[in-house]
Amino acid sequence: MSITRHTAVAGTFYPADSLELERQLDGFLSHVSIADHDGVPKAIIVPHAGYVYSGPVAASAYARLLPARGQIARVVLMGPSHCVAFRGLALSHAEEWETPLGMVPVDRAAYGALAHVPMVGFLDEAHGPEHSLEVHLPFLVKCLGPVPIVPIVVGDTPSEIVAQALEALWGGPETLIVISSDLSHYLDYESCQSTDRATARVIESLDSRGISVDGACGRVPVSGLLRLAAARSMSIHTLDLCNSGDTAGPKDRVVGYGAWGLYEHPLRVFASQLVTLAKAAVQYGLDTGTVMPAPSAGPDILFQPGAVFATLKRQGQLRGCVGSVTAWRSLGEDIVENAFKAAFRDGRFLPLTREEWGDVSLSVTVITPSEPMSFADEDDFLRQLRPGQDGLRIEDMGRQALFIPSVWESLPDAKSFVTQLKAKAGLPPDHWSPTFKAWRFRAVELK
Repeated sequence: MSITRHTAVAGTFYPADSLELERQLDGFLSHVSIADHDGVPKAIIVPHAGYVYSGPVAASAYARLLPARGQIARVVLMGPSHCVAFRGLALSHAEEWETPLGMVPVDRAAYGALAHVPMVGFLDEAHGPEHSLEVHLPFLVKCLGPVPIVPIVVGDTPSEIVAQALEALWGGPETLIVISSDLSHYLDYESCQSTDRATARVIESLDSRGISVDGACGRVPVSGLLRLAAARSMSIHTLDLCNSGDTAGPKDRVVGYGAWGLYEHPLRVFASQLVTLAKAAVQYGLDTGTVMPAPSAGPDILFQPGAVFATLKRQGQLRGCVGSVTAWRSLGEDIVENAFKAAFRDGRFLPLTREEWGDVSLSVTVITPSEPMSFADEDDFLRQLRPGQDGLRIEDMGRQALFIPSVWESLPDAKSFVTQLKAKAGLPPDHWSPTFKAWRFRAVELK
């Protein structure tokens, strides 16, 4: 017999009767207005209160999944623990989850992808009474059908561990990520609005460290998603923001709700082709000693203006990195040229050899247009930087230097990041002057 996780809050958080539940879901979804250009999100952040309170907000996200019915084949469902205190990420032994709309299978094979992620283990006690995952199943069945789920309850866990787990399960367009969280709890109406607007600004900026302890009950899984979303240069759209005082409750003690959709960068659709082109350029250089001709066929994106950095690493250590700051030629030509130069013309290293090539990893980082920064002094400049997100170019005294966003991995705070960038430019670590200029940019790293 299969192991079933039975409903815990059917009849309280949402109707236990299937017909009544269907009617309520239809009502919520029918009131959502979606623009023609809205795409299907890769990930959503949605509330988990009783449907009369948060159902309309959740529907604003779930309605955007309807075009993907039949395409999304797995849902990673992650929410906070309200009933059991523990550390780490809790999996369930259940093979299926019960809902009034039928059984939902669990993709237990997906658990294998988490084998290398620390703080992950089975804890059925955390799943049994928990509502933060269960309340989403009727919406998922209604919008996508009974697609397999990967249910994870989140305890006291560092956001980087959550991000690692999400990355291990990320997949492609067949996988949807659902993060369950309400916002502030039991404030008066005006205080809730102010607090939730501040939390929304943090979420909209993909700031994984900015959500206050009282800002969201699902702060930990939300922060983990934001951390990964920033690293993947995803875009985010606020879909709805309100509280129980706007829906079905009094205004003296309210709970806040928000819904967000997160979208992959379009370049990721072509990641494999772009990296393959860079590898071909290196191989061509090994074979001929010259730069490979730019591609003459392929997806349109290859022939649009683009700026890239090609980075080679051997056994985790930098082996070459050359790139363009601005898009002055086609993306395809820039990839071919810079991959060749990273392998054979980076003055910090000897030219790459055939013996080394088998041990070398190669990534392509596509640079977005840079924007000039405005600041009053160095402290103001440092406060504006977004660790893990911003690439940075500085210029002063006739010297300049650039770091792409991945450098934050080894220089995680703004002060050390800027100090090392100054050193790269040949400026003293404490250098500052009224003529100091800086530009920041985003980057999409493809491996």
